[in-house]
Amino acid sequence: MNEATRTGFRRRFKTTGLRALTTALALTAGSAFAADTIKVGVLHSLSGTMAISETTLKDTVLMLIDEQNKKGGLLGKKLEAVVVDPASNWPLFAEKAKELLVKDKVDVIYGCWTSVSRKSVLPVIEEANGLLFYPVQYEGEESSKNVFYTGAAPNQQAIPAVDYLMKDVGVKRWVLAGTDYVYPRTTNKILEAYLKSKGVAAEDIMINYTPFGHSDWQTIVSDIKKFGSAGKKTAVVSTVNGDANVPFYKELGNQGISAESIPVVAFSVGEEELSGFDTSPLVGHLAAWNYFMSVDAPENAAFIKQWHAFIKDPKRVTNDPMEATYIGFNLWVKAVEKAKTTDVDAVRKAIYGLSVPNLTGGSAVMLPNHHITKPVLIGEIQADGQFEVVWKTDKEVPGDAWTDFLPESAKITSDWQDPAINCGNYNTATKTCSGQNY
Repeated sequence: MNEATRTGFRRRFKTTGLRALTTALALTAGSAFAADTIKVGVLHSLSGTMAISETTLKDTVLMLIDEQNKKGGLLGKKLEAVVVDPASNWPLFAEKAKELLVKDKVDVIYGCWTSVSRKSVLPVIEEANGLLFYPVQYEGEESSKNVFYTGAAPNQQAIPAVDYLMKDVGVKRWVLAGTDYVYPRTTNKILEAYLKSKGVAAEDIMINYTPFGHSDWQTIVSDIKKFGSAGKKTAVVSTVNGDANVPFYKELGNQGISAESIPVVAFSVGEEELSGFDTSPLVGHLAAWNYFMSVDAPENAAFIKQWHAFIKDPKRVTNDPMEATYIGFNLWVKAVEKAKTTDVDAVRKAIYGLSVPNLTGGSAVMLPNHHITKPVLIGEIQADGQFEVVWKTDKEVPGDAWTDFLPESAKITSDWQDPAINCGNYNTATKTCSGQNY
């Protein structure tokens, strides 16, 4: 989303009375404590192009709420899910977020997948001082006071994946293929700068974008095949999102592009997406995540068992954004217990430095920049739709809100705990916060 569009969202919600509604929320803040339940908003697409990915996250939140209620709830109250469907419609995400905060008066929201949906929600969340846990890998370049990012930043996924392809696979030529919105464009801007810093020539980088739901991949895949025939090892770095992945991977198979000839590493394809089509032609292609269902860890085995029991289907898979949702939910619960309230400002203050188990045998710590520590894993697609881990970091990597590989971002840091900074975009050169605080 560009600045003009973002400004448009802000203007629209200001003129529709969000400031007045914020006052109303403050006046009724005490009612949250008098309520019979603690309300948890679920803001995921249950229809449209992103339903293939997001529906499972809705079910994950419902499972976690059910489990917490079996433990006695939180602060002596039961948790109540309030589910809405923004239907893969980015402006509708903002409307539904407003509905959750103002009408339903939820204490926290778990939601969004695409960055454009998150960007549309930002002005609403910030005006009403709501709280959003965002569970999907994204482009970074943001740190909002009202959002906790439990998915990967570029230094926890994109950069390590490129390093792996360079060092372990010997890739010299790069196709950056993505869906046409903010996450792929910003991620590819970072990757292009990073590749050039490593000596990759401009002519060895091909960048392509397609709309959401794109289905005709024949020409694009043919171009990729031609680009990869120049005698240098070529790979595709894919930020294609949603159900467009199904025809994309099918066309790779149709044109005989194997992992041996031109490997594809995906940032938005996990077990859930692979369950929708025949994976046999895709064996050996890669994905970079921070969790795979195949990871052998007691915590993961327990989570999978819990998921299958809740969903009543032993064939249903788990995936990385589910783990990020699990981590975010447990961090919020722990912070609420520490603060002894669901008040957003108190929870935010309490959550910094808290640690909860992840599902790969380590732990996730919430950092003052609203990102968490995560391991990085590269997985190879297997014939059964699962991933075999072929590479991983030795320890958890702290999420970096602002990349070091764009000049304008390298001097920016985020720290919401240090009172001397207390913003999401602190310029270390000028010692000031510039623009909006995200």
